[in-house]
Amino acid sequence: MTVVAIAGGLGAPGATTAAMALLMTWPMPEGHRVVLAEADPDGGAILPGALQGTLGNSHGLRHLAVAARQGQLGEAFWRQLVDITDAETRDRLVLPGLYDPAHASAMEPVWKPLAGMFAGIEEHGHDVLVDLGRRGAVGASAVLAQRADAVVLVARNTLRGLQSAQVRLHALKEVVGGGAEVGVLLVDEGPYSRDEVRKRLDTPVTAVLPWRPREARVLSDGAEPPRRFESGELMRAARSAAVRVQELVAIRRSRLAPPGTRPVGV
Repeated sequence: MTVVAIAGGLGAPGATTAAMALLMTWPMPEGHRVVLAEADPDGGAILPGALQGTLGNSHGLRHLAVAARQGQLGEAFWRQLVDITDAETRDRLVLPGLYDPAHASAMEPVWKPLAGMFAGIEEHGHDVLVDLGRRGAVGASAVLAQRADAVVLVARNTLRGLQSAQVRLHALKEVVGGGAEVGVLLVDEGPYSRDEVRKRLDTPVTAVLPWRPREARVLSDGAEPPRRFESGELMRAARSAAVRVQELVAIRRSRLAPPGTRPVGV
């Protein structure tokens, strides 16, 4: 099973929207689950966006900070997860982020045990996607990237997007120190090709998502889906991206495997 951290940067490249797309398309064997944890210290976007404020502030990271002080983090974690599937199968779950950035300081002692939980629940059939936002993995929250199998930076292939991505990638690579695989999830809005982006950022482009604002608003703002949304270009690309991200994790695990134990073909 897998823990993947998804990071954004300045200029709102679409990290949370990309994370939602991966959550909705993540391949899972029967009986397994995937959790998207919104861990941006600057505040979450899923409660007021994709969930359209229907839950108020009844779920989210802030409640985990309170539970952790009472020694009840493990129990509270499962109560804070929100099922986003229409069928209520509880196999695609969201842990909403902070609704007020002022609460970020209360999370500082919680990031490390929470990262440990993410690494632990994968043994019970859960993959975890961690949305770091544009500032996560700085300071105390750095452990979320350090404990991940892979860190994927969402960037747009515009000049401004690539300039922001360079700075963010440099910081992320320093944080993970070679422990996690690092890749780029490219949002194809600008003029630069995949190969040009790879050279500019000196980082592999793991996958590409098309620039489709109307479809993206379904994931970011809970907008009414256009016809054939599930089979549309954005979600098709997201399914491919999810597979590519899982392959990135496989590379990391092969690299860290003891000699003689690497899977055939990796």
